[in-house]
Amino acid sequence: MDIAGDINYYDIRKKCVGSLCYDFSKADTFLNTKTVREALGVGDLEFVSCSSTVYNAMLQDWMKNLEVGIPALLEDGIKLLVYAGEEDLICNWLGNSRWVDAMKWSGQKEFTASPATPYLVDSEEAGILKSHGPLAFLK
Repeated sequence: MDIAGDINYYDIRKKCVGSLCYDFSKADTFLNTKTVREALGVGDLEFVSCSSTVYNAMLQDWMKNLEVGIPALLEDGIKLLVYAGEEDLICNWLGNSRWVDAMKWSGQKEFTASPATPYLVDSEEAGILKSHGPLAFLK
């Protein structure tokens, strides 16, 4: 994301500090403790915040339309939350909202007609939630 300069591409109101824009060192330390690795059943595998091995393995999956498989999941009653931050440069909320609204499934009409309601965290508004049945969209 060199094109973004020092803009934090997860929150454009902030500057990007470090290669991932955030300091994940505490999470890295926690996830690499022996007790956590044992609880997760991962053996001696070391957790890394951003794996170049995984990134390179998934390069061919870039920008594939996976929405085509989602309606079947919804029809089976599998709950799905699609969320995107209002200030997110990479996963913009408007594009995500539009594909979710346009997705063909048995609850599409009811979903698109559903009101957007405040999403509260500790009694404070943290977003806007729209939902029907197993599908929810959070901005």
